[in-house]
Amino acid sequence: MSEYLFTYGTLRPEHAPEEIAPTVAKLRAVGKGFVYGTLVDLGAYPGAKLDRTSTTRVFGSVFELPEDPSVLEQLDAYEEFDSSAMEESLFLRTQCDVELESGRTLQCWIYVYNG
Repeated sequence: MSEYLFTYGTLRPEHAPEEIAPTVAKLRAVGKGFVYGTLVDLGAYPGAKLDRTSTTRVFGSVFELPEDPSVLEQLDAYEEFDSSAMEESLFLRTQCDVELESGRTLQCWIYVYNG
């Protein structure tokens, strides 16, 4: 079964820094979408905070992850997510529903700000 990733910041291909760009290039574009929540300005990059009760939307893109588990491991490292030390992680990888432009909803991984 396919897994998907919702990106809203530096994981989007047009914004990916050199150190993560080769990994991001392995993702297959599905479409544009949004989640309910807000963006926090962290200087060089944004951080999303999810809030299902919000009317504010965070817009981004959905990508299908390749079958290669090292891709998700590389993304976790870039986002400073460590599942064994979640309280110390800058971002947390969690799943959420993303509404696509087509109206379809898709369960996706997302990195949310842990601050």
